[in-house]
Amino acid sequence: MEVKILEQNGEHLVAIEGRVDTVTAPDLEMKVSQVWAMPGITLVFDCEKVEYISSSGLRILLSAHKQVVAKGGKFILRNLNKEVRQVIDMTGFSRILTIE
Repeated sequence: MEVKILEQNGEHLVAIEGRVDTVTAPDLEMKVSQVWAMPGITLVFDCEKVEYISSSGLRILLSAHKQVVAKGGKFILRNLNKEVRQVIDMTGFSRILTIE
């Protein structure tokens, strides 16, 4: 898994490529936790190149959402492929998270 964090157009963009699973989720959390601590940010996860997401990856999404919203920010998921969108929908996360 590769993670790139960029600031563009007033958003903090987290571009993820590969699998987000039990092995890679801790690395993603470590990198993103540095950003989600900032108050009032817009944190966008670009999931266009995510091949797979496990429950460990879903936990990271929920944690990031809670942290960002608690500090007055916005959390957005973008560019979900069909497989990842199905997982998000099946788990009910699509009712909690903002998806574009």
